[in-house]
Amino acid sequence: MNSVLPSTRRKSTADIRASLRELGLQLSLLNHRVSARLELRDADLECLDVLSRRGPLGPGALARSVGLHPATMTGVLDRLERAGWVVRERDPSDRRGVVVRAVRERGAELVAMYSGMNASMTKLCAGYEEAELAVIADFLARTTAAGRTATDELAADQGDSPSPPTRPIGNTADHLGNAVGGLTNGSTALPMRLSGVELGERGERADPTG
Repeated sequence: MNSVLPSTRRKSTADIRASLRELGLQLSLLNHRVSARLELRDADLECLDVLSRRGPLGPGALARSVGLHPATMTGVLDRLERAGWVVRERDPSDRRGVVVRAVRERGAELVAMYSGMNASMTKLCAGYEEAELAVIADFLARTTAAGRTATDELAADQGDSPSPPTRPIGNTADHLGNAVGGLTNGSTALPMRLSGVELGERGERADPTG
């Protein structure tokens, strides 16, 4: 590592940053196409992603996870429930509360939309040794964590709540899917946004002054 010239290392680092930003953009465009095909909004898709990875959540926790204002979240959930994507149920740990659960039966529709990307990822990963995949997974997980930290710092400046922690994941394939922001259905990871790398976001966002 010490033999690498500083200028070469700077260029490699810049290339990685540029590639991550391009990846974020491409995943954002892919998700936008999926949203349009399924007659969803981008914010709807993000909510389904969080619910599929973290399980049932209260509306408030879900709103914080995707950066939506609580009032906006109510409209999103109404829309998703009418379309049969989610259901609102009594919280088993607090009968006075409500949790939102993704409807598993509709997951196949999302899996089908991402089948091309999933096939490409499977082929791509097959070209790397397990040790190489572990390095890639570690880098992506650290990148995701850095994005979450930066997001939480901005949230703290604005008086908002920090992002909820990501559910722990077990193996290399899971790490790769989660670090890219995978929407999962069983063992199938669906590519979502790469947090903290994109130049911009689509969809409804929380009012920082709200």
